[in-house]
Amino acid sequence: MSSTAGSVGGTTAAGSTDTAPPLTPINTSGDAAPPSLSADDNNMNQSATNNTPTTPTGIAAASTEDNTPADSFLFASESVTESHPDKLCDTISDAIVDACLTLDPSSRIACETVCKTGVVIIFGEITTSASINYEQVIRDAVRDAGYDDPAKGLDYKTCNVIVALEEQSPDIAQSVDSTKVEDMGAGDSSVVFGYACEETPEFMPMSHSLATKLSARLAAVRKDGTLDWIRPDGKTQVTMEYVMNAEGVPTPKRVHSIIISAQHAEEVSNDKISADLLEHVVKPVVPEKYLDDKTIYHMNPSGRFVIGGPHSDAGLTGRKPIVDSYGGWGSYGGGTLSGKDATKVDRSGAYAARWIAKSLVAAGYCHRCCVQLSYAIGLAQPISVHVDTYGTCTNKNGQTEQSLAKLVETKFDLRPGCIVKELDLRR
Repeated sequence: MSSTAGSVGGTTAAGSTDTAPPLTPINTSGDAAPPSLSADDNNMNQSATNNTPTTPTGIAAASTEDNTPADSFLFASESVTESHPDKLCDTISDAIVDACLTLDPSSRIACETVCKTGVVIIFGEITTSASINYEQVIRDAVRDAGYDDPAKGLDYKTCNVIVALEEQSPDIAQSVDSTKVEDMGAGDSSVVFGYACEETPEFMPMSHSLATKLSARLAAVRKDGTLDWIRPDGKTQVTMEYVMNAEGVPTPKRVHSIIISAQHAEEVSNDKISADLLEHVVKPVVPEKYLDDKTIYHMNPSGRFVIGGPHSDAGLTGRKPIVDSYGGWGSYGGGTLSGKDATKVDRSGAYAARWIAKSLVAAGYCHRCCVQLSYAIGLAQPISVHVDTYGTCTNKNGQTEQSLAKLVETKFDLRPGCIVKELDLRR
């Protein structure tokens, strides 16, 4: 299980054969960008009267007028950087998962994290034979997220760490345990979704893909020193203009607007922030063909984002599920991904649903689809399988929209234990 906080996408395109492609582990640091992190700018101090945001050369000013053609529509997706307080908590919870699985692959983990100025608390249920220095795991994760100074709201060296863990309830354990891993029951009742489409090589929606890549780029230019004024927290939002093609499939036409909020040093000007973000974050990520003279840019629209991270907003595991999944496309079941071992089908089932959706689109059975799986605690087989192609089923090999669910049940063993084995989720 990767410590990249819980995203569901994979960068490797599924195979194009009629049967299910080779079972390859979902790479959570691929098309759904690494844990992003950033705080809501509405809470930032905007008192600097001499720091009024301006529009750099080449950046279109915002307009309240809707110039979207009648035959198109706008759809927005957001993402956050790996050091956003909520994403920091996801990362810490997953660091605990990795530490346990490394020493005891059979560990049962349900670990939540909360953070605020100068403090990190983990709580939950863990049953493992491993001896884990939880405090050190937490401090290492905080350090890697860039919080190394009290001025940033959190310092891995001095922050208060509280550990409040118990063992898994024996009532839950007895319903999951089995002699063979393939027969283990689901660790909880759950409904999960997977989505895929043809908009990008990784079969992710373009609005989501660009937003997550922009957040990843924000973290990269901080870490490699390209922009020395950037601080850990940050958030991105991309609004795409879509048109419906002849087959009824939403097709990206252009980027309507980009919003980037980047935590910054006190002394940097808004003009420099805007120019640097356009040159070093937007241009390396967003294909030029989707940008035009009507594209709107809002760079740090609050005007000031010095106070960020846990100092500005408390963080909590599981509060960025749409960032972790499909940017608002498809559906979301409600259970968080991070801080859980793979017996929890909120996580493993979500990975499997994405795997199925990606396979169906890649193999040409449909142009886009959403897959729903449901599970009952203690039972191995899913209760239901549903496939919705939004009317884009191609009828390949005689398969209709109604018959795709049965095809999935034939090609994929969706027992939690089999998902764990095929996707190697005890890494």
